[in-house]
Amino acid sequence: MPSSFAHLSDEALVARVAQGGEQALAELYDRFGRTAYGLAARVLRDQALAEDAVQDAFLGAWRTAAAFDPTRGTVSTWLLTLVHRRAVDLVRREDRRRTDVLDDAPVASGETTGEQAAVREERRRVQAALAQLPRDQREALELAYYGGLTQSELAERLDVPLGTVKSRMFAGLAKLRDLLAE
Repeated sequence: MPSSFAHLSDEALVARVAQGGEQALAELYDRFGRTAYGLAARVLRDQALAEDAVQDAFLGAWRTAAAFDPTRGTVSTWLLTLVHRRAVDLVRREDRRRTDVLDDAPVASGETTGEQAAVREERRRVQAALAQLPRDQREALELAYYGGLTQSELAERLDVPLGTVKSRMFAGLAKLRDLLAE
């Protein structure tokens, strides 16, 4: 069945969404949903999480459509920015979840209590030092070392050039070394 909103421009469609138009939101999804999912899937590399990111982004568009300003950019840029932000938030949430699991990771059973305490203390020192790094350096190091991503995968996931990833990691490791030496 053809949409009654198919003739509207993207901007007019967002204006209808801002007025609470569910059909207008459905038309917006029809226009941009596939591209939005592709972006989320590239960032997240997980089908279910990508679907969640797209759903959250379109719900965000529904809630904030009245704030859309066409002088600042196109509807597609606005929507894809919402999707990208949601996807990156999900990446960070998953990374925190993995890091939390590392905090509780058991120490090998053959070690003495003193060795276990030393390993736990070293984990705490490293995490405290990581927390002092700038966000972009910390994110690159955590994704690489805790997440097991290569520098190329990091560049793709963070949507930055490979050289930027290498610079962030180099600077972050140097700062981490200094912090741990103190």
